[in-house]
Amino acid sequence: MSFSLKHLLCSSLQHRLSSYTRLTRLPSSPLTNTTRSLTTTPPTKMRLPYVLNPPPTSSEAEQAIVDRITARRAPRPLQPLDLTLLHSPPLADGWNSFLGAIRTQTLLPADERELAISRVAVCNGAWYEWHHHAPLAVQAGVSEGEDGLGVVKRQEPLLIEEGDQKRGGLNERQWAAVCLTDEMTRNVKVRDETFEKVRGLFSEREVVELTAIIACYNCVSRFLVALDVGERNGTGPDDAAH
Repeated sequence: MSFSLKHLLCSSLQHRLSSYTRLTRLPSSPLTNTTRSLTTTPPTKMRLPYVLNPPPTSSEAEQAIVDRITARRAPRPLQPLDLTLLHSPPLADGWNSFLGAIRTQTLLPADERELAISRVAVCNGAWYEWHHHAPLAVQAGVSEGEDGLGVVKRQEPLLIEEGDQKRGGLNERQWAAVCLTDEMTRNVKVRDETFEKVRGLFSEREVVELTAIIACYNCVSRFLVALDVGERNGTGPDDAAH
């Protein structure tokens, strides 16, 4: 048999074997995909898959972390943010401890705290954050209308000296809180006139707590937006119904 005929036959045989191999592998792909969809909770467009719920753990220490986060969330279930952070249990544990202190161990009134967090959400386009915290501001007594949350939803910078014209129904402390939030979030540095106004309205402990809340939720919002946790990046304050 000539070399060229042998070469032709071998090439034909290799092509058929390759085709057969691909065909025999086809049934395994749907099974693999089906298994993945059954073990990924919930189905998501987020940039990473959420961990399973309840989260799997590999040690008693990791289970204790899950238990602490679950206890802080109770009576609510674990949230998408938790199921993202739990890719790294030690990180999730530290986050839970810090956020727990911010939310439950500060003296700053709830309305001012939630207004500051909501303004961070607006400045950073963190609508998952807005969806969770704007309703808490309303529960704390902030109007849901244009003279309350409507002020917080404005896209332009909020300047402390424009309070008489632009603060709507917000009181002086609430307006100072959202203006401090605006400057910290947009510019990092805070103008002297803004800080002096805040310093005159809040105690030293309250200034520290308000500043920490704003800084903390800037961290939270950047994490949420970067990974699109909760799949809210394509919405807005009015789309994120509350």
